[in-house]
Amino acid sequence: MGENYDVDLAVIGSGGAAMSAAIAASQAGKSVVLIERGVLGGTCVNIGCVPSKTLLAAAGARHAALTNPFAGAPTSAGPVDLGALVAQKDALIARLREAKYADVAAAYGFEVRPGQATFLDKDTLAVDGQALRARAYLIATGSTPAVPDVTGLDCVDWLTSTTAMELLELPESLVVIGGGYVGMEQAQLFAHLGARVSLVGRLAPHAEPELAQGLREIFADDGISVVEEHATAVATDVGPSGQDVVVSTASGAQVRGARLLVATGRVARTDGLDLAAAAVDVNERGFVVVNETQRTSNPRIYAAGDVSGAAQYVYVAAAGGRAAALNALADDDGATPARVDYTGLPAVVFTRPQLASAGLTEEEALARGHACDCRVLDLSDVPRALVQHDTRGAVKLVADATTGKVLGVHALADGAGEIMLAATYAIKAGMTVDELADTWAPYLTMAESLRIVAGLFRNQMATSCCA
Repeated sequence: MGENYDVDLAVIGSGGAAMSAAIAASQAGKSVVLIERGVLGGTCVNIGCVPSKTLLAAAGARHAALTNPFAGAPTSAGPVDLGALVAQKDALIARLREAKYADVAAAYGFEVRPGQATFLDKDTLAVDGQALRARAYLIATGSTPAVPDVTGLDCVDWLTSTTAMELLELPESLVVIGGGYVGMEQAQLFAHLGARVSLVGRLAPHAEPELAQGLREIFADDGISVVEEHATAVATDVGPSGQDVVVSTASGAQVRGARLLVATGRVARTDGLDLAAAAVDVNERGFVVVNETQRTSNPRIYAAGDVSGAAQYVYVAAAGGRAAALNALADDDGATPARVDYTGLPAVVFTRPQLASAGLTEEEALARGHACDCRVLDLSDVPRALVQHDTRGAVKLVADATTGKVLGVHALADGAGEIMLAATYAIKAGMTVDELADTWAPYLTMAESLRIVAGLFRNQMATSCCA
C-alpha cells in the first residue's frame, strides 16, 4: 500500500458483492474497509432473499395443508398470525446478519465503518465528511425498488416488497402491480396466507411461454386474479376509494384491494455518492457502467452487484465483487483479468411450484444464431410428480440442433431450483442431449425429469417408469 493511501480497498456497501470483495482482498493480504450507511448485510439478508423465502416457506406450509391431495391423511389450516411469522423472520435475519456478516468481517479482520460515503473527487472518498484515500474503490451499494410512472401513486399508502414483509396484520385483499419475480412471489405469499390477491401486469415476462402459461393456470387455481394487457404500462393510475385502493389499467379495467403493493423492478442505489465528482458514468437507467473487469469510467473505481446493472442475484453480486477486488488490487499488470462467466447461469423464482431456469431461453438461443431444437416434458410424465399427486408444470430443454449441446433448461415444478444445479453443470460441461439422456438419474426425484426430457430428442414415444 502506497504511503499516500489509508487503505488498499474501500468498499461502499456491505452486501454480497461487498463481502465477497472484502474476503478476496483480505485473502490476498490487502487492507480493506467496508462503509455502510444503513444496516449491515445488504438487500439479500435484510429485505430480499432471506425474509421473502422464509415467509414463502410458511405460506407454502399453510397452502399445502389446505390443498392436500391425500384424502386418507386429512389436514387443515386456520388463520395466520402474521405478527408471529414476521417476528420469526426478523429473528432469523438477526442471526444470519451476525453469523454471515459481522462474524465473517471479524474473522477476516476488516473494518466495517458506519457512515455515508461521498466522493470528493476522482481520487478521494469522504465518510460522513472525513476524507478516506484508498488505492482502489468498489461501489457495491445495491438497488432499491423502482417507483413507476403511475398517476395518483403519491395519493395512496402503497407498499414495496420491503414494507409488505413488515406488516403485522394480514390485509383482507391486496393488489400487486408487477408480474416479475418479486410481484409473483409476493402475490402468492399473501394469497397462500389467506388474502384475496389480484395481480396487474404481464406474468413471468421473461419465462418460456409454455411455463408462463402453466403459472397462469396455477395462479388461477390459487384464486389469484391476473390482469394482463399488451400495453407497455398496464397500470395507468391509482386512487383511493373509501377504505380501498383502485388500480385502473390501460384498457379501462379496474382492480380493487385494501392494500397496494408495487413491484415494478429495481433501480440503482447511488444517492449521496456524488458519482459526477468521481467521473463515474451511469447509463440511461442510472446503473453504474462497468466493463468486463468490473471497472468504471474512473480506472480507480470499480462496481459490482445490483448497482452495476448485473443480474439481480446474490451469487452474481458475489462473483462480481470478487472479480472487482482481484482486478482492482492486481500487482501484475500483465495478469489475465478476472471476469464473471455467465455460462449456464441459474435462476429461481420461489413460487409454488418453483419457476427456474439455467442458460438460454429459446428466444435467446435463436438471437445468438443457434439452430435451435427444443422439447417440452409435461410433469404427468415424471414419476415423482405422479406419486405426489401434483402434475402441474413442465420442463423445457433448449438444445443446439446441429451439435446437440444443451443450451438451456427451464422448469415449472416442485423443487425446480434443485434441478438447475445439474442443468448448469451440463451446460458448462458442454454436454449433449444424448449424453444427458445416458447419464444416471436417481428414480423418483424431480431432477430425473432432466434425463427424461433429454431422451425426448431421440424418442418421443411413451416410455416405462425407469426406461
